[in-house]
Amino acid sequence: MSPDRAVLQRALDRGEEEGGSVEFKERLTEELHLSEGRLESLAAQLRHRVLSGEGEATYVVGVTDDGGLAGISPGEFSESMDVLSLLAEEAGAHIEEVQTWGVDGDESDTEGIVGVATIREGAVLEDNDHIVVGTAGHVDHGKSTLVGSLVTGEADDGEGGTRGFLDVQPHEVERGLSADLSYGVYGFDDEGPVRMDNPHRKTDRARVVEESDRLVSFVDTVGHEPWLRTTIRGLVGQKLDYGLLTVAADDGVTETTREHLGILLATELPTIVALTKTDLVSDDRVTEVEREVERALREVDKTPLRVARHGVETAIEEISETVVPVVTTSAVTERGLDTLDEMFERLPKTGGEVGAFRMYVDRTYNVQGVGAVASGTVKSGEVEAGDELLLGPMQDGGFREVQVRSIEMHYHRVDEAKAGRIVGIALKGVREVDVERGMVLLPRDAEPDPVREFEAEVMVLNHPTRIGDGYEPVVHLETVSEAAKFYPRDGQLLPGDAGTTTVRFKFRSYLVEEGQKFVFREGRSKGVGTVTDVRTD
Repeated sequence: MSPDRAVLQRALDRGEEEGGSVEFKERLTEELHLSEGRLESLAAQLRHRVLSGEGEATYVVGVTDDGGLAGISPGEFSESMDVLSLLAEEAGAHIEEVQTWGVDGDESDTEGIVGVATIREGAVLEDNDHIVVGTAGHVDHGKSTLVGSLVTGEADDGEGGTRGFLDVQPHEVERGLSADLSYGVYGFDDEGPVRMDNPHRKTDRARVVEESDRLVSFVDTVGHEPWLRTTIRGLVGQKLDYGLLTVAADDGVTETTREHLGILLATELPTIVALTKTDLVSDDRVTEVEREVERALREVDKTPLRVARHGVETAIEEISETVVPVVTTSAVTERGLDTLDEMFERLPKTGGEVGAFRMYVDRTYNVQGVGAVASGTVKSGEVEAGDELLLGPMQDGGFREVQVRSIEMHYHRVDEAKAGRIVGIALKGVREVDVERGMVLLPRDAEPDPVREFEAEVMVLNHPTRIGDGYEPVVHLETVSEAAKFYPRDGQLLPGDAGTTTVRFKFRSYLVEEGQKFVFREGRSKGVGTVTDVRTD
């Protein structure tokens, strides 16, 4: 029996007992279980189960009253979780985790789903104090290792062992490289940092979210040149509060370092530079690389601020689009990690955008018993379970009506999410195959106008020759990554030039709005831009 299956078996073995913390339900429906009088009765029952379990209850759904495996359809299971979430909220509790299993014909005449929901006492974390930090830097400059040490409080073994504490694919562990965006989280309460004991365990991440008064989420991008597109997606596509650029003391500032710095600063993101791997070099070398970093910052009209010299208080007060604090660190000796802890505990949130709910889709999943899940960062407004939304644009330029089944953040189920939160939203009314990166979720009453073409002010950071009509880079805007053609107003743009151009997506329309920042890249050519006018189809 697999470990996950053992969770189900243990719940079944415990069984329903008078005064116990386990409850069996074959199915929950809105019509029957949320009716007048019934909701209050079931919420009281749930509250009793939670208190009996000293703050935790287990609900097994898809089984008969005696614990027999019945199995219910995905749609019925999703409705059951929606109802259970409302019952938990009524009882002053929340669903912390849901695990599901398929029931085949060998165990039941009915094929379907059985699930175990863990319910915890207390409301979910409020959105008031949560910052999102995007990391960048050259390959093997210690980004993932630094974040791994921060979220666990453990020193690295000198071989990048704490890198494995982030969400990485098995082949990345073997190669020692990160090939996709990873997410890490830690927090703070009145006594200091709240860290993960076992980041590979989903419930441990959920515990950090639940126990913290302040939360720090990391979007850990990749540093290897072939994956720069993924880095751009991480830095441009997320609603980040701060950037964290790593520079290894044994390597120094590289072309990739300069490119990532350019992207961070072009998106007007307040940034911290962490000098890493200082345990591998002499103090003289550390000083030399600090000067390299300061020169690189001054070259792009930024003011470096050494935190060791000026202090954390000054760094927090001065960090901005123009002032960049520099922290000297080592994940092996833990040098500088307390400085980063203090900064992340005290740095103010740079603020989500005001206005109606909006979230660009970054990743999609299909979860058994739940269905299509769209993940991304809430750009503005807030969203709640049960909200009716629009998703699109689809291939034909239209938007589809969907409903929010549930919301999760770092494996912790929440009832709502506000601007700045990285969340997964389970959607009713659409298949996962029809949800694509670059789409956007909006309120049902929105009137979106997707565009194929827009005007922009751009700056060419690097290009071997001139850029003329028909120049075709990939444009990275929010989570959109799409080939587009440029038509400069003056006929051409040269390296270092700033000017106006028409940008036309090559294949389809997207939701683009005035003021949005974007990065464009083709081969070694790169530049940044701001949308100044949109042209609806």
